[in-house]
Amino acid sequence: MTKKRNVTVTVNGEAHSGEAEPRTLLADFLRDELRLTGTHVGCEHGVCGACTVIVDGFAARSCLMFAVQADGAEINTIEGLAENGNMHPLQKLFSEHRALQCGFCTPGMLMTAIDLVHSHDSLTEEEVRIGMSAALCRCTGYEGIVNAVAEYARQVHGKDAGNG
Repeated sequence: MTKKRNVTVTVNGEAHSGEAEPRTLLADFLRDELRLTGTHVGCEHGVCGACTVIVDGFAARSCLMFAVQADGAEINTIEGLAENGNMHPLQKLFSEHRALQCGFCTPGMLMTAIDLVHSHDSLTEEEVRIGMSAALCRCTGYEGIVNAVAEYARQVHGKDAGNG
């Protein structure tokens, strides 16, 4: 039997500790040990992006990362986007632009988009399309997603996506 290890992480600004076997994936640790079930697991191969969270400031596929690797890390998940019961501006834009349908991919899409926008000083529409290709959706045509992310980038950077 493999010995469990203590894992301490800060998730959405709150310290959490739990136990995990060395082979426990971060996605499973978040969902099963910490009961933060907003992070979804899709392909389990890092391709679809549904499990994307922000680890120490960078987007990471939580289905490809072990929980023990995240020990001491600061993690942001979909549960931490809303503040004081108010949706994050990007969540509002996803709704306004009809950028979601079934919602399964939405947590990963939002986390991918936040990393994309905050990792660049400006984004063209083409850069938004390329950056968001890291997250797959089976329901939408991506137009609403691109429009929502481009508008969020304009709000954050004060520039038109498309003009860079």
